[in-house]
Amino acid sequence: MRVLYLLNISNPDRLSADSGWIFADLLAPALADAGTEVTVAAPAAAGDARCGFHRTEAPGTKYRARFSADIDELVALIRGVRPDAVVANQIEEAPAIRTALLEAGSDALLAGYCHYLPFSFTSGRLLLDPSLNDAGLGQPVLLAFAAGLAACDRVMVHSSTAASWVSDAAARMTVDLGEKLRVVPAPRDERLVRAPVTNQPTSGAGVIGIYNHRLYAHYGTEQFVHLARDLAASGIIRLRVMDLFGRRRAERTGLDDSPESMRDRLSALPHVQIVSDRGDRVRYKNLLAGARFGIAPFRPGCPWSMSVIDCQGMGLPVISPRLGWLAQHIDAELCFTTRAEAVALAERLATDDEFHALHAKRAHASTADLAPALVAARYLEAIA
Repeated sequence: MRVLYLLNISNPDRLSADSGWIFADLLAPALADAGTEVTVAAPAAAGDARCGFHRTEAPGTKYRARFSADIDELVALIRGVRPDAVVANQIEEAPAIRTALLEAGSDALLAGYCHYLPFSFTSGRLLLDPSLNDAGLGQPVLLAFAAGLAACDRVMVHSSTAASWVSDAAARMTVDLGEKLRVVPAPRDERLVRAPVTNQPTSGAGVIGIYNHRLYAHYGTEQFVHLARDLAASGIIRLRVMDLFGRRRAERTGLDDSPESMRDRLSALPHVQIVSDRGDRVRYKNLLAGARFGIAPFRPGCPWSMSVIDCQGMGLPVISPRLGWLAQHIDAELCFTTRAEAVALAERLATDDEFHALHAKRAHASTADLAPALVAARYLEAIA
């Protein structure tokens, strides 16, 4: 099978912070191992030497990624690769890709991967994602998403939570998904997997909790700032907060400068350390390895979190608000509703070795089915 993988990269200056690129970089070699010919079309190469690569321009903004597909380029690419299946990682581009397939005379299957949902559901209400609602663009993005669903032969989502949300949104917009929908989780990074450390000694104020998520406001970072203040006041826990982006391009900060402002607010708190992996996965692993537990984001529209999986693969229990996929995936004993509950959980993980060891093992085990080879098999089954 020949697969053309169309990948939008939102963070070309820091690929280690782009989950879509990491996903493709892990998945493409696993697909090649399974005998698939993979060509990645993206602003940066992903995969290994066996994978073909066609360089595309990085979109200036997240809106250009959804509304500015180059159909001429797509037609030429399809004619050159002659794929059996085309995967659109930016599902809003699917109508343009379907048009290009028509013009190229290709009968390739078109699969859309819902890597990022522009909406979420709370108490049955559909809520637009605020990160895609600048200047009232949230509704046009939602309609473009629905058009993408309609244009695809297959629709892949990360989790059953995402499947439920996508199905509900499609029904509200009169898009019939029929038998299109498949749940295919993202692969874990095998470089970030180790056996749980169950005999890690506690060290009073030296116990570290890590927050390794993007610092956008729409990730609920404001709520994390308040939690960080409470945790710091406990006198038991120090926090390690990842600065995943570093210095961002003006096109990105012009749309949303919340990561920079949130970073500054967090750095001003006592017992909070802002750290960077500088795009180095070995350094990132070492930063995770020095922590005792992780903290999930307060993001309502969270259908998946690679950063949570990174922690769990390293045997770090993750405490989480009861939201979306997080509440479905993370052990119920580690989910909280209030900040007081979160502080109590963090303190227990910091001081109760038996409780920590139990949840370290459970966290690690929860990622076992996410090995790249297993995910690649599910991927190929979905697009067969």
